[in-house]
Amino acid sequence: MNPQQIGKYRWTVCAMLFFATTVNYLDRQVLSLLAPDLSKQFGWTNTDYANITAVFQFVYAISMLFAGRIVDRLGTKQAFILAISVWSVGAVLHAFAIPMGAGLNTILGAVGIAAVPVSVAGFMIARAILAIGEAGNFPAAIKATAEYFPKRERSFATGIFNSGANVGAVLAPISVPWIAAQWGWQMAFIAIGAIGFVWMAMWHFLYEKPEQQKRLSSAELAHINSDVVAPLASEQVAAQSARRLSWIELLGYRQTWAFAFGKFMTDGVWWFFLFWLPKYLSAQYGMEKTAIMVPLAVLYSMTMIGSIGGGWLPTWFINKGASAYDGRMKAMLLIAVCPLVVLLAQPLGYISVWVPVVLIGIGASAHQAWSCNLFTTVSDMFPKNSVASVVGIGGMAGGLGGVLISKTGGWVFDYYGALGKIQTGYTIMFAVCAVAYLVAWCVMKALVPAHAEILAPGPQLTLPAGAR
Repeated sequence: MNPQQIGKYRWTVCAMLFFATTVNYLDRQVLSLLAPDLSKQFGWTNTDYANITAVFQFVYAISMLFAGRIVDRLGTKQAFILAISVWSVGAVLHAFAIPMGAGLNTILGAVGIAAVPVSVAGFMIARAILAIGEAGNFPAAIKATAEYFPKRERSFATGIFNSGANVGAVLAPISVPWIAAQWGWQMAFIAIGAIGFVWMAMWHFLYEKPEQQKRLSSAELAHINSDVVAPLASEQVAAQSARRLSWIELLGYRQTWAFAFGKFMTDGVWWFFLFWLPKYLSAQYGMEKTAIMVPLAVLYSMTMIGSIGGGWLPTWFINKGASAYDGRMKAMLLIAVCPLVVLLAQPLGYISVWVPVVLIGIGASAHQAWSCNLFTTVSDMFPKNSVASVVGIGGMAGGLGGVLISKTGGWVFDYYGALGKIQTGYTIMFAVCAVAYLVAWCVMKALVPAHAEILAPGPQLTLPAGAR
C-alpha cells in the first residue's frame, strides 16, 4: 500500500510535537541570551550565573523522573497540556524575578537563613517552575511517537520533532535580543512565554489516542500497529499491557541503565552549548546584544541538519541489511566521532569567530543526531506503557549531568578568568564536550551488545536469551 493510501495524520501529530519542542527551547534560552546584559546589570559572577542555570538543571532532572510516571498515568494528551501550562507560567514569571527574589529573601530572613542576592533568588524561582513544566515535554513527545508511529519510522519522526529544539535555538537569538532592545528584558520573557498557551489550545483540539482519533483512517491505524508481535508472544504482550513497570523493575534492566548513562554523559554538553555560548562570544570576542544574533542563528541552523539527518542515518544501515539495533548503534558511533572537531575550536579560534562557531555547530549538530537515536532506543525496547517512565529516568540522569557540567564550567571560568586566561577555561570545557559521546557509546554498547526487547514485566539484569 502506497503512502497516499495509508494516510498522513501521524505526521500532523509529529508537527505538533515539533512546535511544542520549539516553544520548549525558546522559553529556556531567553535567559542565556540576556545573560551578558543581566550579569552586568545585577553584578552576577560566572558562579552566580552557573547557580541559576544549575537550579534549572537540577529541578529539571528530578522532575523528569516524576514527569515520566505522570505522563504514563495521565496519558499523553492531558500530561502535555499540564506540562506546557506550567512551563509557560514559569517562563513569564522571569519578568517578575526581582519582586519574587525580594519576597523570598524576606521569608528566609525571618527564619534566620542567610539570603542570596535578590536577582539571583528571583531567577532561581522562575527557573525552577520553568524546569518542572519543561520536564514533561520529552517523555510526552516520545510516548506520542511510540503511539503514532511503527518502529521503522520512529527515529525519523523523533529526528523531526527533536529538530524543534534547533528551530527554537535559531529563533531565540533572532527575536529575544530585539524584543529586549525595544521593550526591555522583562517583555522578552513575557512575549516568548505566552506562545505556549497558543500551542496548548491546538493540541487539545487535534490530539487523541490513535484508537480514538476520528481523523485517522483505518489503513493508517493498521500501519501504526504493524509492529504487533506474533501470536506466539500474545500472553507476554497481555501481561505487559496489564500494568506499568515500576521504577524498581525498570532499574533492573540493562537497557534502562544504557539509556540513562547515554543521557548523563551527553545532555550536559547540549546544556553547556545552550547556556554558555552567548557568554563565550561575549567573553572571548566581545560580542553582545544583537551582535550575537547571526552567529548563534547560523550555529543552531546547522543543528537542524544533524537532527533530521541523524534520524535518517540508521535507516540507511538498515536498508543495507543491518538489524534495527545494529543500524542504530553504527549510526550513533559515526555520530559520536563528529564532536571531536570541537577540540579545534580554541586552537583555531584566532583566525575568526566563525571558526569556533562552525566547529561548535558541528558538535551541536552531532548532539541532536545522537539524541534522536538515543530516544528511539527506548521506544524500540520497552513496552509503550513504560516508555515515558524510562525517558524520565534517563532525563533525570541527563539533568544531573547538566548540573555537573554547568557548575564545573562556572568554577573553571571564574578561576581562569581571575588569572586572565579565560581561553584556557573554554579549552578545558570544550575538550570534555568533545569526548563525551565516544565514552557514552562504549558503555552503552557494553551494557546492551545486541537488541533486547522487553516483552514481560520483571527485573532482568542479564540480557534475554538469544541477545548475545
